[in-house]
Amino acid sequence: MANYIGAIDQGTTSTRFIIFRRDGTMVASAQKEHEQIYPRPGWVEHSPAEIWARTQEVIAKTMQSTHLTARDLAAVGITNQRETTIVWNRRTGQPLFNAIVWQDTRVSGYVNELAKSGGPDSLRWKTGLPLATYFSGLKVRWILENVPMARTLAEAGDALFGNVDTFLIWHLTGGTNSGIHVTDVTNSSRTQMMNLETLQWDAEILSDFGIPATMLPVLWRAFLWRATWAISRRRWLGKHVSTRDKLRTPTEPDAFCCSTPV
Repeated sequence: MANYIGAIDQGTTSTRFIIFRRDGTMVASAQKEHEQIYPRPGWVEHSPAEIWARTQEVIAKTMQSTHLTARDLAAVGITNQRETTIVWNRRTGQPLFNAIVWQDTRVSGYVNELAKSGGPDSLRWKTGLPLATYFSGLKVRWILENVPMARTLAEAGDALFGNVDTFLIWHLTGGTNSGIHVTDVTNSSRTQMMNLETLQWDAEILSDFGIPATMLPVLWRAFLWRATWAISRRRWLGKHVSTRDKLRTPTEPDAFCCSTPV
């Protein structure tokens, strides 16, 4: 029986990996910061590639310090900076643009435009959120309207959107090799694109924002997260490859899957 649980804590300024025993006591952890990018006043960005690299590094360092293998982990959970927005190429895995951080205010013009027609609370009845620069939906719109080829790729089904949880899960479950493009309702509720009553992406909001539904991750419930972990263990852990060795090949993160709590 696996006696440990891993946790990825991907925050605004750093990434940390922690291993816990089943009784909740902490065994070990490692943490690395990533660059804060400020292209102009009010704009805040991160490098998605750096976030992914730091995630791999802290996992490897923690596993090496404890001499544990992936088979010793019953599950891996993720906590993340939620509204931060990443769009990447499904076929290459390359980000189309830097991650637009939750603090970023570049979409203030869109907010004002939408507020004029329906008021600042026009989407609150569906999403529980006021119109604001904080949330992910309008950040996706900005990328589609300002990054070359972004809309073309999105309409062809080759551009994927995700908050940091989705981006990491996609990479940890295979990336361009059948990586799983998913999130849960707690993260998606902060995008301003999910209907709180149906717990599904709202087609009307997507139309108003100009965002193709094919970009969005599948919304999964808790029982499916458990099933994903079980499938991933069979698919990759059956190779009996240690975490330390596997992470030498970043394109093959066979030893991991993760879940976010509902």
